[in-house]
Amino acid sequence: MTPLTILSEDERMFFDTVLAFARERVAPQVSSMDAASTLDPGVLRGLFELGLMGIESPSERGGGGSSFFSAILAVQALARVDPSVSVVVDVQNTLVNNALLRWGTDAQKERYLGKLASEWVGSYALSEAGSGSDAFALKARAERRGDRWVLNGRKLWITNAAESSLFVVFANADPGQGYKGITAFLVERGFPGFAVGKKEHKLGIRASSTCELLLDDCEVPAENVLGELGRGYKIAILTLNEGRIGIGAQMLGLAEGALAHTLDYVRQRKQFGKTIAEFQGVEFQLARLALDVEAARLLVYNAARLKDAGHDFVNEAAMAKLFASEVAERTASQAVDLFGGVGFTQEFPVEKLYRDAKIGKIYEGTTNMQLQTIARGLGSKS
Repeated sequence: MTPLTILSEDERMFFDTVLAFARERVAPQVSSMDAASTLDPGVLRGLFELGLMGIESPSERGGGGSSFFSAILAVQALARVDPSVSVVVDVQNTLVNNALLRWGTDAQKERYLGKLASEWVGSYALSEAGSGSDAFALKARAERRGDRWVLNGRKLWITNAAESSLFVVFANADPGQGYKGITAFLVERGFPGFAVGKKEHKLGIRASSTCELLLDDCEVPAENVLGELGRGYKIAILTLNEGRIGIGAQMLGLAEGALAHTLDYVRQRKQFGKTIAEFQGVEFQLARLALDVEAARLLVYNAARLKDAGHDFVNEAAMAKLFASEVAERTASQAVDLFGGVGFTQEFPVEKLYRDAKIGKIYEGTTNMQLQTIARGLGSKS
């Protein structure tokens, strides 16, 4: 595998620490978690113990006080072993924690950041049955009643929902204003009228829970509005731009894992008196995969560095997410091919990585949405 040559010493040490945790604590549970469609509680505790659930949160609130880039490295390292576990850390850091850090009041940060760093899982609840790519077609409603807001509606495909204690929920507080009425709310699992509904049975990343949320006169204190009233659309857009880099990192790590498994296998498996790796046709296939993975890594790292530096990164995030998701699917598919018949069985890990890769082109903005973002950004880059 290509060495991580563009990392500082501290970044490399952090990456290696997370990768070691993934190999020692996560790897033995991957198959059982996938089969049961459940995140192992011990693995989840380990994520908190290692400080991976509050990487950017300030140290005075129990977090790591580190960078967005570090969060991306953690996602990448975990995804080499299990993309399901990586997405738990991804959503927690790039969506939930970042939304609180950027738009939360001091009281909200005081109440939630410490818990999110030490014990609470968070979810980001934007999607609905009729609002996927068209995120602002959401039907959930919020009505002010005295000192609280009352939310009604249904959210679908919410990552981490089975484990989460806090949800960033988007609802329209003024439908007459269209998307300008959308507002973000911090909803605790125990609030009256809130419930986690059906858990989806998925093709891939099965240990990562995906559930519906039911809002039936859900009561939310007025102080739990996140950001300004009616500015939820801005929170959603800007946060998802950051989240797409996280998905890029997840897909990058998946591709790296698939390629590593493949290299190990083709260097041992013999046919016609020599290892598969010695055939020129296979060599060329591996070279193409290595090229793709390296290009994806540079795109993901560049987008994350731009974000940390305070530069515009919207186009770069879209490019990283789009390209890395394509590379992940292509690499995992080629891995199954090169494993041959056993690659189609659950005896080897590439079968699972192939299933896990598919979601990369779909969530946090489909491939077509990323292409649209990139195309629209071309004028501003000229």
